[in-house]
Amino acid sequence: MSNKVFAYIDHFQGTPTVSSWETVGAARKVAEALGGGVTAVVVGHQVEGVAKEAFEHGADEVLLADAPGLKDYRAEAYAGVVAKLASQGSAQVLLMPTSSRTRELAAMVAVDLETGVTPDGIGFEVKDGLVVVTRPIYAGKLLTKEVCGKAKPHIITLRSRAFPKPEATPGRSGTLTRVEPAVEAATEVVEYKAAESGVSLTDAAVIVSGGRGVSNNPKLTPPADLKDEKQIEVWKAQQGFGLIRGLASVLKAAVGASRAAVDAGYVLREPGGPDRQGRVAGPVHRLRHLRRHPASGRDADLQDHCRHQQGCRGADLQVGALRRRWGSVRHRPGLDAGTQAASRPVAASWGLCPSW
Repeated sequence: MSNKVFAYIDHFQGTPTVSSWETVGAARKVAEALGGGVTAVVVGHQVEGVAKEAFEHGADEVLLADAPGLKDYRAEAYAGVVAKLASQGSAQVLLMPTSSRTRELAAMVAVDLETGVTPDGIGFEVKDGLVVVTRPIYAGKLLTKEVCGKAKPHIITLRSRAFPKPEATPGRSGTLTRVEPAVEAATEVVEYKAAESGVSLTDAAVIVSGGRGVSNNPKLTPPADLKDEKQIEVWKAQQGFGLIRGLASVLKAAVGASRAAVDAGYVLREPGGPDRQGRVAGPVHRLRHLRRHPASGRDADLQDHCRHQQGCRGADLQVGALRRRWGSVRHRPGLDAGTQAASRPVAASWGLCPSW
């Protein structure tokens, strides 16, 4: 195992996440700068198909730890296996996609290997044999560059949609190395419960997002039994988000919300998954890597909404359904004229909030 760059393939019971292939693509760029190839790490049970996909997406070697005790993800079991493989392979860099599983996995592997973790990377460059990672801090208001000095491997988790997914090459192969994992875990998975159906925020190409403005419809008459002003506000907001969900259903999109809307109780955070307002994983950050972003119910003009811009600054198309029927989208430096021109008529023609 002469490759210096390892890429962990995150999956759920044999179904890999899209961000895992983005990670392999990013690992390829790091490997080209450091010299060598990419080693993918696949841990689970009956996951040889995942190893095959790793080759097709650019891995040169796959370390396959396949055992019945690894069928269900358990942090202590997976961390022990990944840490051992990275140590034996003398990995210089270990890349992981960001998910609820890899957040704790990366931390536990770092403890075992006495090294450092840089979370939520959105960019990187290689200088003097070290990977300098760019990541957002303070809810995306600032960007910082971080490097892990003497400790190895440098563990980096990459934000989904921050890096392009490489095209698969059918039939591509490489070196498959099977390892016999020592599975040690004090826990067991009893059952799984299906979450609310819908499009995942993590993988969505389109997100319809709402803010505090969805509660400002004066034409709505709340039920007579609602006397408290806060309850009336939340009720109005829920009616507004009903429109948003309807549009999301038509577009086969995910539903997002601003931080203020979530904090106000208009929508609930997703249990066991990314927050709808995305302190780390939701649209506030995700949308910068998505293709389109219809947004409705914003009090401020779309381009001037600070928190909104943290999410969709890099989106290919931003569409705003403003409170006024013919509300304008003011010019923002860097926004091409075509996008500005397209935003106004599309927002008005949808008519989500034409009379608010």
